[in-house]
Amino acid sequence: MLKNYILKTTLDKKVSVIICCYNEEQNIPTVVDAIHENLKKTGYQYEIIAVNDGSTDNSQVLLENMATKDPHLFYIEFSRNFGHQNALKAGLDNASGDCIISMDADMQHPPRMLPDFIKKWEEGYDIVYTKRQEDPSISKAKRTSSNLFYNVINFLSDIHLDKGAADFRLMDRRAANVLVNIKGGDLFIRGIISWIGFKQYAIDYMPDKRLSGKTKYTFKKMLHLAAQGILSFSTKPLQIALYLGFIIALLSLLFIPYAIISLISGHVMAGWVSLILTVAFLGGLQLFILGIIGLYIGRIFTQTKGFPPYIIRSTNL
Repeated sequence: MLKNYILKTTLDKKVSVIICCYNEEQNIPTVVDAIHENLKKTGYQYEIIAVNDGSTDNSQVLLENMATKDPHLFYIEFSRNFGHQNALKAGLDNASGDCIISMDADMQHPPRMLPDFIKKWEEGYDIVYTKRQEDPSISKAKRTSSNLFYNVINFLSDIHLDKGAADFRLMDRRAANVLVNIKGGDLFIRGIISWIGFKQYAIDYMPDKRLSGKTKYTFKKMLHLAAQGILSFSTKPLQIALYLGFIIALLSLLFIPYAIISLISGHVMAGWVSLILTVAFLGGLQLFILGIIGLYIGRIFTQTKGFPPYIIRSTNL
């Protein structure tokens, strides 16, 4: 009797899997097959939502052909590239599952971990997220930039991200609804996951090798993501700018006694070199502080325009 009840409860629930695709036509069939293979083991109903983030290859044609033969597969095609975070948001907005799993389409997020996610969800965790372990084969520069990303985020923002925290995670419907109800662009979903709380569980994993193609996360995109995280969750940069201005103003007072003593004694103060260096330093600092303020004002401007974070060109949902 109890076994039948558990089986009925499982069959009544649904799992949604979001895969973000950007020029991944060679990887999509493999990752979709792997998701099918691993979700069938769980006994849950499921759907796979592939978000095509403005791919320029044949990803969309491939997805449309696959969807005609696969009742579990759905696609969302963007009108252009809106970025990975907005692709995740589109998937969350359109997913219908009781829990939602997000992953990339390059096979670096191992589909074999999906049953482990669901097991922890069954134990009562609202969010099951992953922490990527360092791969010794990755270049030292890549590992250094990744560690710097998390160190800067944790120092300058009011949230804490575990090193290696990835967008490979499971969210219960209650947690996912928080993100669905957030409007506007420039989302930093990893930060939001940390901020919303709920009962969370971390799983360490070693990413698999990319099946084919090249990574789309360049150093420039990583810097942009870091800026999104800092500006979205903290005013610490403004506070640091205030403290810097106060300290420099305080130090500048030390020049007053020096100037008075030099005037009384008849000694001429240092010439144009010290003057130019001082002006250049203070001018650069002022521009830096104005730049920080400008970033915050720019985000306000972007939000008040009310533009959607993404535009869907076509979908079979």
